[in-house]
Amino acid sequence: MADDGVAWDAIELDSGAAIPSFEGYDALMVMGGPMDVWQKSQHPWLLPEIQSIAQWVRSGKPYLGFCLGHQLLAEALGGAAGPADKPEIGIMPVALTSAGRNHWFFQNCPSKIMSLQWHSAEVIRLPQAAEILAESSACNVNAMSWGDCAVSVQFHVELTDTTIMEWGEVPAYAAALDTALGTGALDRMHQSAMQHMSDFNRMSNTLYENFVSRVRACQ
Repeated sequence: MADDGVAWDAIELDSGAAIPSFEGYDALMVMGGPMDVWQKSQHPWLLPEIQSIAQWVRSGKPYLGFCLGHQLLAEALGGAAGPADKPEIGIMPVALTSAGRNHWFFQNCPSKIMSLQWHSAEVIRLPQAAEILAESSACNVNAMSWGDCAVSVQFHVELTDTTIMEWGEVPAYAAALDTALGTGALDRMHQSAMQHMSDFNRMSNTLYENFVSRVRACQ
């Protein structure tokens, strides 16, 4: 975005920032976090965030959600997220569905995408009129779309060389990782991610360009 001259504001709701007026914004991107969609009493900002996402998306403006932002989109549109039957943690592929292979968000992408997975919750009920764009053996809704401009992904390709080690410092992430993969899993997952980093970077660039093209079309 910096290279393209795109201006953005990062709003850290978990640090006490308030949701701003949406006037003047062209796109909304909602990132991940260790909290769960249903933890509204522990994280009271989740409720106004969900309401704001619903307002934004139902107005037909471009939305891109990652991980928690994927689950929040489902909740905002009448779907639901809940605990996963099996946590999905590690470097593993996701497969595009027929709808995904023909969707604007996944243009110029292979039918199988290597990804970082690190989640113990998932979308368990799709919103009405939503489409599943990607799936895996452990998670049926790994990407979805709603309407012409809203997309979200459960998986991660937006990695840098330090992402996994930084996320490993978050207690909730570290606990889930140790439970799923055992002691020493952080270093193993970091090394595995580094082997796929060029693929992650290439895929991130492709998905970014596809999303920005949709934002420009909506303008």
